[in-house]
Amino acid sequence: MIKRALISVSDKTGIVDFAKKLSDLGVEILSTGGTAKLLRDSGIDAIDVSDVTGFPECLDGRVKTLHPVVHGGILAIRDNEAHMKTLKDLNIDTIDLVVINLYPFKETVLKPNVMLEEAIENIDIGGPTMLRSSAKNYKFVTVVTDPKDYTTVIDEIKDNGDTLYSTRYDLALKVFQHTSQYDTLIANYLGKDKEVFPDMLSLTYEKAQDLRYGENPHQDAVFYKEVGNQKGTLVDGVQLQGKELSFNNINDTNGALELLKEFDEPTVVAVKHTNPCGVASGLNIYDAYQKAYVADPLSIFGGIVAANDVVDGRAAEAMKQIFLEVIIAPDFTKEALEVLSSKPNLRLIKLEDIKAKSAQTMDLKKVAGGLLIQKSNDQLMNETNVATEKAPSEKEMEDLLFAYKIVKHVKSNAIVIVRNKQTLAVGPGQTSRVWALQNAIKNSEHDLEGSVLASDAFFPFRDAVDEAIKAGVKAIIQPGGSVRDEESINACNEAGVSMVFTGMRHFKH
Repeated sequence: MIKRALISVSDKTGIVDFAKKLSDLGVEILSTGGTAKLLRDSGIDAIDVSDVTGFPECLDGRVKTLHPVVHGGILAIRDNEAHMKTLKDLNIDTIDLVVINLYPFKETVLKPNVMLEEAIENIDIGGPTMLRSSAKNYKFVTVVTDPKDYTTVIDEIKDNGDTLYSTRYDLALKVFQHTSQYDTLIANYLGKDKEVFPDMLSLTYEKAQDLRYGENPHQDAVFYKEVGNQKGTLVDGVQLQGKELSFNNINDTNGALELLKEFDEPTVVAVKHTNPCGVASGLNIYDAYQKAYVADPLSIFGGIVAANDVVDGRAAEAMKQIFLEVIIAPDFTKEALEVLSSKPNLRLIKLEDIKAKSAQTMDLKKVAGGLLIQKSNDQLMNETNVATEKAPSEKEMEDLLFAYKIVKHVKSNAIVIVRNKQTLAVGPGQTSRVWALQNAIKNSEHDLEGSVLASDAFFPFRDAVDEAIKAGVKAIIQPGGSVRDEESINACNEAGVSMVFTGMRHFKH
């Protein structure tokens, strides 16, 4: 039976109504500090914990509940005769309900320019201790840390005089999840300027949304978001219309955004299954979209489109002509929204800071039994070293850099062919580099004469270079570093084609 409760909350949402209902049910209420004052000011009897412990709050409130009278009352096993005799001998009463939420550490460290001293003062000590004590003894003690659970607790006390065992178990689990996240946030904040790869790693995420399914309908899935500043990422976007984003929508849109951030001028990226299928820069978003669409009108169908400038009515009219899953942009004009509203299932995402570089500095890949972590691939090249007799023209060099930005985001082995800042052919994810090139050429609907080519890694043989030259490629950019680099250079020199080495590989698996 719940006869005695301890209430001490930082987030006071709903606490007065909850405490009043407890009081009306005959539950004695203990409290501390500001919570006790709020309850009494609201006409609710609340006994100060210091009156029960016989010890005053001290050290500016740092010590309030760290006392045997409190923790003994929480931790005693009610059906253990020795425990109950000890409580009686020490004149300790049981505490049956504990309602605690913690100092706002997360909210504090997310504020701009927060000082370390302020962050430290928002590390709760007594709160987590009481939560853990209560959760450990969930067989007898109900512990609440989330205001969303107040109604359930009140309803069960009204019906049974106590909460259900299953409810206490679930609330205890919630406590350990909550305190685990709390401690992880503290550890990550204090260690943010220390080791890049610590010996012990804890990560914490918050649920953003439940998904209908994962990559396939038989796979359950959820989308979690990182805690902290996520400007320029999908979690910071606002959905303006359309169905809920699916697992694949989120994954593909993220890939489109990562590539889009490589460009400053008006650019459109079309993505299918995380690989770019059409990328172009232009005078404006309408121009860029037309070029991206023409790049591969077959693959863009059912794809994701990301634009780094406002989508206006003319661009929207063009995008409306085919089936797209998602359009994401920094904004849409009123006219564009009216045009696209005729496709109510089309997902429109507004991401104001779409050009913002991600604050994420680590790339994580889950493998069975472990986790791979690497620094994010936020660089493009070490150098631009012309390896051939002929150097690329200024225009060719612009296209080479454009292509190299794209190939960095294509699954390896990867080839990208470009002309006039427009992709003409993309060859992703082959086990042989020459196959990637051959597939790119074979599947392109464009005349490749005068184009340039980017490769994400070096050419192990000259065969791919020969194939590219035969197709009309006039300049090539690649990392270099093969023991057979000279063969590729010779192939270019024989054909009067330029080749640039970057010194930086871009495998993407």
